[in-house]
Amino acid sequence: MTVSPEENEEFVDPLQNYEPVEYESRLEEALAEEKVSAISILPCETVSPTTSVRDAIDKLNSLSISSLIIVDESRVVGIFTERDVLERVAQQFSQVADSPVSEVMTADPFVVYGNDPVGAAVAATTLAGYRHVPVIDESGNLLGMISPPRVFEFMNSRMKP
Repeated sequence: MTVSPEENEEFVDPLQNYEPVEYESRLEEALAEEKVSAISILPCETVSPTTSVRDAIDKLNSLSISSLIIVDESRVVGIFTERDVLERVAQQFSQVADSPVSEVMTADPFVVYGNDPVGAAVAATTLAGYRHVPVIDESGNLLGMISPPRVFEFMNSRMKP
């Protein structure tokens, strides 16, 4: 059943009285309006969940990096960082060295979408304290990673007149 307006009723656009948001600074506007993809997204290294802990640590070491994104069928399922090595592996290396990295990774890491507002990246890296935040597209595919220095660099560039 279609409901039609009365002939004498005039359509009122609900956005006609919309007042645009007024920001107090360029930075505040950037945090709300610009997208995560405006931040310099870092390339990142990946491994599968079945990669051994030993091989994952070797990759961290040989590439002089501090994190690996764990990807299964193009989806981010975890992250393995230096912190994971220290907290979950170091004291029991001989017992877990040949285990899959999925047993010691941080599962379901916090991620941001490339089209999220930059404020989401700021919240993840500064407020929540994540040092490595995977960036994914709308389909869940990995685009790269952001880190606090890249977020601060972005913020600094928006504070300049």
